[in-house]
Amino acid sequence: MSVIDLAIHPKAAGLQKGRAFPIVIVGHVDHGKSTLVGRLLHDTDSLPAGKLEQLKAVSEKRGLDFEWSFLLDALQVERDQGITVDTTQIWFTTQRRRYVIIDAPGHKEFLKNMVTGAAQADAAILVVDAAQGLAEQTRRHAYLLQLLGIRQVAVAINKIDLIGHDRDRFQAVAEAVRNYLADIGIEAAALVPVSARTGDNIAAHSPQTAWYRGPTLIGALDAFTPRALPVEQPLRLPIQDLYRLDDRRVVVGRIESGRLKVGERIRFAPLGREAVVASLESWRGNAAHHQPREEAIAGDSVAFTLDEDVFIERGVLASHPDQAPREASRIAVRLFWLDKAPLKPGERLTLKLGTTEREVQIEAITEALDVESLSSADAAQIERNGVARAILRSRRPLALDTYDALPRTGRGVLIRGPQIAGGLVVEEVLQQAAHAVVAVDSSVTAQDRAAVNGHRGGVLWLTGLSGAGKSTLAMAAQAALFARGRQVVVLDGDNLRQGLNRDLGFSDADRAENIRRIAEVAKLMADAGLIVLVSAISPLQRQRDAARAIIGPDFHEVFVRADLATCEARDPKGLYKRARAGEIAGFTGISAPYEAPQAAQLTLDTTQRALSDSVETLVDYALRGLAA
Repeated sequence: MSVIDLAIHPKAAGLQKGRAFPIVIVGHVDHGKSTLVGRLLHDTDSLPAGKLEQLKAVSEKRGLDFEWSFLLDALQVERDQGITVDTTQIWFTTQRRRYVIIDAPGHKEFLKNMVTGAAQADAAILVVDAAQGLAEQTRRHAYLLQLLGIRQVAVAINKIDLIGHDRDRFQAVAEAVRNYLADIGIEAAALVPVSARTGDNIAAHSPQTAWYRGPTLIGALDAFTPRALPVEQPLRLPIQDLYRLDDRRVVVGRIESGRLKVGERIRFAPLGREAVVASLESWRGNAAHHQPREEAIAGDSVAFTLDEDVFIERGVLASHPDQAPREASRIAVRLFWLDKAPLKPGERLTLKLGTTEREVQIEAITEALDVESLSSADAAQIERNGVARAILRSRRPLALDTYDALPRTGRGVLIRGPQIAGGLVVEEVLQQAAHAVVAVDSSVTAQDRAAVNGHRGGVLWLTGLSGAGKSTLAMAAQAALFARGRQVVVLDGDNLRQGLNRDLGFSDADRAENIRRIAEVAKLMADAGLIVLVSAISPLQRQRDAARAIIGPDFHEVFVRADLATCEARDPKGLYKRARAGEIAGFTGISAPYEAPQAAQLTLDTTQRALSDSVETLVDYALRGLAA
């Protein structure tokens, strides 16, 4: 992030000590954001003396007509390419208060920087071209504001001069923008017809729009309400590091919210350990002149000692015991995907929350959102710049808050390799972390079990339509393998629905959880050295990919292929007949899709082959594939 240091105008001196009100400016590329910022600075008399003349002289020297956007286009590449590529912070002052504007890039290639900027803001100005109206990128930026929890939005319908100050056109665009924002849960505070180039309705009402009775853009900003100061919220202190200083162990970090006082007890999550703050330290220049203090508040970087030498590490989250964060192993998130390669279920990424970094698995993508229509649908993967809801699973517990409760510890990023690949906010904790359960290594290795059993453990995952013959094949293969001395078991989807998974329905989330539980049980059995034959429709590829991710290299996908007509003719349980009669909703093959595997390790066509041939092929595959 680049910061242009424009000196604070003298009239701001009386307001300078307090927290500046942070506002992000977003909108489609070329809708006039940078020009608007330049005009805001000029019309509030917030430019340092001589700055405007300097910029005009530079423009003239380059042979360019002066543009207000030159105030912000500080990087040479921005002038060369004609687009703003970085986020910029700049201050201006009205009669009411001091503001810091975060100008975020509109070009879709730089949405990552836009997210970075908007995450810091309390409110937003959404810039919309009066002639072009709502563009796709405008919708995308507006949805990102909603995703990041920004609900105070003023809309600057810009370039009103280029449409001849036409009232009807303004009202049409304003209505479209108002309706879209309302659909995503944002009530527009004001929709102002402005011309950033000429200054219409920026700081003063324009005679060119005598028909407009609302506030100026500055008036709309001054009507915004600041967020509650972080110091008034519960204590959240992500631990950054630990140091040895003389004979003391010093814990360091930055307070994100709340207060930290000497003598109070704090808790470290997710470790569950507690201790009392013995001292707060600060230094001037070097450790020889350290100055103890009694209290630190949100925004302070602190170094402190504890009354006892409890074990803590980088990434844990300190709080007061009676206002602790949530501790979770499974969370539901809303995310915005930024990487070129799509996000797929089953993938393992690094989740960064504050100073915490944990490997997480994309257990399921539960919903993909179309920012144009605001419709949601199932999705096998999320493409770049896509918005989705997903379920993340972590083997190590996470300490966090939901975004609605505490935004600073309820948002994070997903990292793929060395790069940030997506941003997210935590919507819900689905599974609390179990503190008393600590994974331990088995005292018997997989090699030991294979030596005794004469074969390795593994999972043969039989997928196919209902009636394709999965259960029949699994049971016959189990008998044949057992007769040959193999340790083998069948996990049948219908049987598990009557026991382990009887609390689950048939919603998308429940179907995903059904497959996850089967996969976890199958993995435990395979780790114990058994050959596990799973018979489960598992209709979607992403479900099977998630199972493969859980089980690992011992997962073998077996496609039991039979066309719908054959399965419906067999109908061993009468389910197709009931589905056709409308008695069963969401029945795979009739009213819900089945995605055939694209790269199964083994395909058994039960339409063409005799059962005995398919059983023999499956048994032979198991014997060869899981040989010791």
